Amino acid sequence: MDTGLRPDRRPAIAICAWDPTFTAWDPVEDLSGDPWNPVGARTLAVSGNASADAVAAELSALLASGECGALLLVGRTVHPGAFRLQMRAENRCLDRSDRLDHTGPGIVRATAPTAEIVRDLIAAGLNTVAASDAEEDAGSYILYRILADLPDGPASPAIGLIRAPTDAPDVKVQAAVKTAASAIARHLAPLPRTSAA
Repeated sequence: MDTGLRPDRRPAIAICAWDPTFTAWDPVEDLSGDPWNPVGARTLAVSGNASADAVAAELSALLASGECGALLLVGRTVHPGAFRLQMRAENRCLDRSDRLDHTGPGIVRATAPTAEIVRDLIAAGLNTVAASDAEEDAGSYILYRILADLPDGPASPAIGLIRAPTDAPDVKVQAAVKTAASAIARHLAPLPRTSAA
């Protein structure tokens, strides 16, 4: 039976606040229950209400299945004053006691368009820096797990991690996440007709 509905060919970006106590980012803006979407893409809200291993596994599976073509992790930074785009993650266990993967690379780099995101955030009036240091929390652990699990190839999905300062009001956090996701969305191609859901 033909319902007359056209398939949504917009590529998807998964957005995940990995810390369940971090409530500043809410993908649903109004009573409609519909999540916010950047121009040209759609968002998949992924809950961080699970262990870091479970969150990393779920996000890796979404990327591997092709269900989403990009990922933005969202959380807090221990550093004051500015939003931080974390550019890399270290090969460390969650408790920092040892390497997570004894055969994996010591450091992996985020694949999101960092310079463009920082530029857009600053243009939006949000004090922002690109940071090379990996903070010692579940966000860095999840970022490493996902990046290290990516298959080799020229078409890596855009994966980034944005951190908000602890004193940033919710409205600024929401603006920062939307700005970062919009910058990522500009680089995503529509889904092929045969893959559109």
